[in-house]
Amino acid sequence: MNFDRVRLSNFKPYGDADLRLTEGVTVIHGLNGSGKSSLLEACFFALYGSTALDGTLDDVITNGEEETEVELWFTHDGASYHVERRLKTYDGRIDHQCALESIDRSDVTRDGAHAVREYITELLRMDAEAFVNCAYVRQGEVNKLINATPRERQDTIDDLLQLGKLEEYRDRAGDARLGVEDVLENRRGRLDQIGDQIAQKEAKGLHDRLNELESDLAAVTDEIDRYETQREQAEETRETAAETLSTHAEKREKLESVAETIGEIEEAIREAERERDAHRDAIAEARERIAEIETAIDDRIGDDRLDAATDEAIAERREELDDRETELREDLDDERVSAEAFRNQAANLAEKADDRAERAAEAESTATDLDDEAEAAADEADERESSIAELREEAETLRDRFATADADVSPDETADEREALRERRGEVRERIAELSAELKNARERVEEAEELLAAGKCPECGQPVDESPHASGIEEDRERVDELEAKLEAAREREDDLDDRIAELNELATAADRLDEIDETVAMLEERVDEKRAEAERKRKSAAEKHERAAELREEAEGTREVAAEKREEAEAAAARVSELEDALAAVDEAREAVAAIEERRSTIADAEAEIERRREKRESLEEVNDERRDRLADERERRDELAAAVDEDAVEEAKAKKERAEEYLDEVDEELDRLAERRTELENAIGGVNGEIRELEALRDERDEVAETVEALEGLHEETSDLEAMYGDLRAELRQRNVAELERTLNETFELVYGNDAYSHIELDGEYVLTVYQKDGEALDPEQLSGGERALFNLSLRCAIYRLLSEGIEGAAPTPPLILDEPTVFLDSGHVSRLVRLVEEMRGFGVRQILIVSHDDELVGAADELVTVEKDPRSNRSTVRREDVGELDVASLADD
Repeated sequence: MNFDRVRLSNFKPYGDADLRLTEGVTVIHGLNGSGKSSLLEACFFALYGSTALDGTLDDVITNGEEETEVELWFTHDGASYHVERRLKTYDGRIDHQCALESIDRSDVTRDGAHAVREYITELLRMDAEAFVNCAYVRQGEVNKLINATPRERQDTIDDLLQLGKLEEYRDRAGDARLGVEDVLENRRGRLDQIGDQIAQKEAKGLHDRLNELESDLAAVTDEIDRYETQREQAEETRETAAETLSTHAEKREKLESVAETIGEIEEAIREAERERDAHRDAIAEARERIAEIETAIDDRIGDDRLDAATDEAIAERREELDDRETELREDLDDERVSAEAFRNQAANLAEKADDRAERAAEAESTATDLDDEAEAAADEADERESSIAELREEAETLRDRFATADADVSPDETADEREALRERRGEVRERIAELSAELKNARERVEEAEELLAAGKCPECGQPVDESPHASGIEEDRERVDELEAKLEAAREREDDLDDRIAELNELATAADRLDEIDETVAMLEERVDEKRAEAERKRKSAAEKHERAAELREEAEGTREVAAEKREEAEAAAARVSELEDALAAVDEAREAVAAIEERRSTIADAEAEIERRREKRESLEEVNDERRDRLADERERRDELAAAVDEDAVEEAKAKKERAEEYLDEVDEELDRLAERRTELENAIGGVNGEIRELEALRDERDEVAETVEALEGLHEETSDLEAMYGDLRAELRQRNVAELERTLNETFELVYGNDAYSHIELDGEYVLTVYQKDGEALDPEQLSGGERALFNLSLRCAIYRLLSEGIEGAAPTPPLILDEPTVFLDSGHVSRLVRLVEEMRGFGVRQILIVSHDDELVGAADELVTVEKDPRSNRSTVRREDVGELDVASLADD
């Protein structure tokens, strides 16, 4: 990334400023307080807005003005962008307008401070804080990283290299794991709760209770049917009695009418004679019917197991049938209960067998999955062993390089040998510098002497040559120049030779580092191979246990099915006995119907005999009436006898008694039927309640199965989230170690450049980003123990090393912002400034395309490719900027300024 142009209007001390920036080293020069840092702060503000400011938005608007504007043009990853920010104050508030557009891409536009800041953060892969930590060393913050705690330093570098995302992902995975744990715990609690509810309901014996209630309901229903049948019979008896009473009342009226119509006696006598003949015929017919009925009764007495067609025999037979019916119904109820119990047991056992078979299938499936996982773990172990073999082959190749190298060193000796050569090269470079300085002085003396000689004066004393005894000294200086040139050439040849040997050792050092990395990786892979082998063994063992458990469950299921089959057979046998008992009850009903038929025939015979008796009496009465007509007194007596015979008071009393008994029975039976109906309703409600509980039990079992499946799925998900959380943590730790190694490498390279000829050997950076400086005698120093100038230079080296690491990237080069140094020489003396100049030159050599430095140091000014001078008008207190031509710049004049 490069800053191409910045334009300011009423920004801090600037009224109007427009500055173009180029690649290379640009030094912003000027007096203290002239506004040099504000120029860089404007660039920073253009990118990140208010988050880039130490103060508030009010602070950036020039005093006395109401509006400010900052525009920045920059190039990033081959694309050009333009961002503009405007601030305007009104009514004590500040309106912040911001827009960004891509000059090369029409689809990239952003409006609003928040949207622009988010896009810049995404584009550069760093927010304002990361920008400061990576590329922008602000004034007074040169020691920021060294003063930070290891934890703060670790977080800063991790965030710069995007490792903070991995921690964010790990936290998300941890939150997901905790969320799954909460849901899993809730579902487990619900599963236990359902299990308790099922156990409570199963303990009630709902099916046994249902069988008892249904048996009671059947008994009550039978009782209701019996009472309703008897009620119908009582109603028929009541109606028959009422009809009989009505008939006798009509006869009384007729007798009264006969008494009143004595005058019609003769006609009555004739009618009576005819009636006597009819009665005679009817009596004959009745006797024929009686004979037929008695023959039928005699035929059925043997079939109906009656000894005789008597009331005593019929009552005894009825009692016998009632006892048989009671016995059969009790046996029938028992068999029905047994049949239902056997059916329920068979169904429960079949359900248990299916459950065990299903569990066996699940165990078998789990065992198969475990076998697959074990094979996968074994395969992964094989792959890692293959990787180990490849790494060992690579290590052997690297060791061969040491055997064939010109430098006869071992991998362990490479670093020390390279360090020794670097020290020698440093000594040679110092010697070159000394020789160069001495040669320059010698040449200047020769030139001055030649000028004096040309003017006719002695080069040593300045007196006329004729009067000077030292005119021959110039020859010695010329010889000294030749000698120094020869020595300088030899020293440079030694430097080139040392550079070649150091370059070779650099390659060997890289190979040695790779060998150490391979050794660590092989150790790690061997450990993971052992882990995977152990995991495969555990999975196989667990799979074997699951296979064994599946076999046991299948065997239990088969045994349970056999018992269920036996219970079904017992249920069928009980059902057969129920059918036999029902047939026996039907036979009892048929026998009772036969007895009722005999009794009915006997009643018919009785009625016929009674009719014969009445007709006989009627004939006799009619005969008497005819005799009475011959004799009035006899006629009156015969008429009275006839009336007495015609009205059967016993039958009337009997009919009244039957009617009263029927009515009393109907009142009683209605109460009993009401009571039985209430009992039946109670039983039906109870059966409905038990059925509801049975349905609830089945629903609970179904819910238990669903919750169990959910718990199993949640357990798998919990394991996955735990693995994911651990994976992100391991990945961040592994990448951090790689970052530590890369940062230590770049830091030591920078450190060598800066401290190559001092008493310091190297820097060590551990996995927690703790920095240690080692002296050449091996003594370890905390960076805080360095002097103020050394500490500042050390921190600049650290910041440059971090910048290099970010620009090189872990997986390849990444576009980075300009390296910005704001007054980096505050704590540096002249010697340290020279080293800073070398550090800047080295960063250019590492490919940093744009370096912006705010400084008034002459040596830094001399190292600039571009110079920007900032001046402030003391009258208007406004700053202006201008670019200088470095080639024509008089550094001394700047110092005078």
